[in-house]
Amino acid sequence: MAGDVLHVPGSRGLTGEQARRWTEVLDHLAAALPAGAVTVLVDGGPLAGVVADRLSDHLAAAGRPCVRLTDRTPPADAETWRAGRGRPAIALADGPGWRAHPPNGGWDVVIRLRTRPNGSTRHNEPAHAADGIDGAHAADIANTGDSTNAADIANTADGADSANAAQAADIVVDLRDPDWPVIRQLAERLAPRERWYVGESRAFFGVRAASWDARFGDDLPAYAAAVREARLPAGGVAVDVGCGTGRALPALRQAVGPGGIVIGLDLTPQMLAAAVAHGRDSAAALLIGDARHLPLRDATADVVFAAGLLTHLPDPVAGLRELARVTRPGGRLVIFHPSGRAALAARHGRVLGPEEPLAEVPLQRSALRAGWHLDGYDDAAHRFLAIATRRPD
Repeated sequence: MAGDVLHVPGSRGLTGEQARRWTEVLDHLAAALPAGAVTVLVDGGPLAGVVADRLSDHLAAAGRPCVRLTDRTPPADAETWRAGRGRPAIALADGPGWRAHPPNGGWDVVIRLRTRPNGSTRHNEPAHAADGIDGAHAADIANTGDSTNAADIANTADGADSANAAQAADIVVDLRDPDWPVIRQLAERLAPRERWYVGESRAFFGVRAASWDARFGDDLPAYAAAVREARLPAGGVAVDVGCGTGRALPALRQAVGPGGIVIGLDLTPQMLAAAVAHGRDSAAALLIGDARHLPLRDATADVVFAAGLLTHLPDPVAGLRELARVTRPGGRLVIFHPSGRAALAARHGRVLGPEEPLAEVPLQRSALRAGWHLDGYDDAAHRFLAIATRRPD
């Protein structure tokens, strides 16, 4: 049934593209649920019931009927379900009552929604977490793929205890635009990352590409300053991994000069199309590629530039290791963001933790494990800049 657009409650008024997006997400969610008897909680804001209803209909259409449990379920029936008696193959619940009082043994799968409190954001209004060094992703900080990241915690918007909620989440769905859901995290025990990661990442960034520079274009001087401070070698090979709309490419071209080579690589075709629209393809060759599996030979680059990349990767250490693979010994890695970590945390209403991937000590450890030596670290209010050198193998 993948690829077929199904009718879902509340879908009237969706464009064909939006309906297909919903179907793709529901396909992934349905495929991730284990076979046999399974209990599922959909949690996070006022849309939890809508998502649970859509998933229930989707499962039924696929031949997996389930019982819907809400806070309106009669108390006697609720106690029966909590005791584990009379369950069908799938019990699908939502509501604070079920969140506070799970069935015996707890929930087999928890789906958490990342929403806006007022539900107003649309996909042509990209949230800052999409560009944040401590947000996203994807899906995106936890190496195990089994817990949400800081942005997921900050954006549940459901009144639940955020820290405890995050520990229980198996799947995180970005629903800040109710017409454009995107899976940002899916536990590896439920589905291999290769099944969903690329498509969902492209869905997240693709709809934001055309308006990206309109929202973040005033960051261009900060990119240029970071490149100058990194002191790149003239005539070298510079690779911007996760280049997006190419905001760093003109500065990289100026740094390496006419005898150098600049490559901009991104997973999302729409981002590269936006780079072309802004004329930045004149500064660099543009490639579609996955930062986890770069389409480059070993020891190709003298410099790798990575702006807002690492926390969008499922495994930051593996990501650093792949960047090291394509970098010559003695080459440099520039990790950058035009806002400091504290400023981004304040923007999302959260407190920085000491073990976040871009905190200084964890980044030092990760860099060392991946073949880098961290030479410089500056987490100022106006920018984040870390520079590392590729160690000899």
